[in-house]
Amino acid sequence: MVDLIIIGGGPAGLSASIYALRAKKSVLLIERMGLGGQVAMTTSIENYPGFELISGVELAEKMFSQAEKLGLKTVFTDVLEYDITGEIKRVKTHDGVFESKAILLCLGATARQLDVKNEKKFAGRGISYCATCDGNFYKGKTVAVVGGGDCSIDETLYLSNIVDKIYLIHRGNKFKNEDVDFQEIVNMSKKENPKVEILTNTIIQEIKGENKVEGIIVKNLLDKTEREINLNGIFVAVGRKPDTSLLNEVVDLDENGYILTDENMKTNIAGVYAAGDVRKKLLKQIVTACADGAIAVASMIPYLNSKK
Repeated sequence: MVDLIIIGGGPAGLSASIYALRAKKSVLLIERMGLGGQVAMTTSIENYPGFELISGVELAEKMFSQAEKLGLKTVFTDVLEYDITGEIKRVKTHDGVFESKAILLCLGATARQLDVKNEKKFAGRGISYCATCDGNFYKGKTVAVVGGGDCSIDETLYLSNIVDKIYLIHRGNKFKNEDVDFQEIVNMSKKENPKVEILTNTIIQEIKGENKVEGIIVKNLLDKTEREINLNGIFVAVGRKPDTSLLNEVVDLDENGYILTDENMKTNIAGVYAAGDVRKKLLKQIVTACADGAIAVASMIPYLNSKK
């Protein structure tokens, strides 16, 4: 029995562990892969305060080292089942059942991929799943944004202030929300030497390059014609998938599977909290994940103290 079990070793989980350990609470962190989560797969980070430029792996290692020195215990295993509605929270894993007084879900969310030839090869080398994270690396260059939802519109507008040219590629013929923001993109596409070129009914057939992205081959789904486009980067904006399949009918989720919490990271179940990208919120960044983790612990301290 520990005071707190944290599921997920990304920035939210590591930040929470630091705050909980400093509050003299016993903490067990369960992580199925490597510490750092999505951060560890990020080549360069320029928007985390205090570091002008740092690799994702290095930042994750610094966070973990700080928590480990405070006494963090970590188990690397998969969670198989949650029993978290009662006073005692139980987590069943391949390594046994672990118990705690409170639980913090930092499960993260995985970017949906295109499943296109060479996509995995060039991840982090010309393919990005976050414009606000990596946009500045493409200043003055040519990129593609792929998607037909709100995310693709937001990322196109964001990148339009950074890059030289954007190809907005959507497999459908209409975008999910053709509102004011979309019309701004349409207006850009109609200008002489347009910054944005909209390609509807179009998919990427192949990503080309040697050591980094150098171009794409696209196919029009209506007339079946193909076209090669030279560019420097691809921003995939086809949504993210939270890792909450085991929580269905246990914790309240939104229509996309994200955990619903209040501003203090509390879920609908007493003693169960959520932080980071798995939570429904406006901005999913390293700095907001860390803030979520800290707020969650501050919120649960009175709860833990009441369980003595």
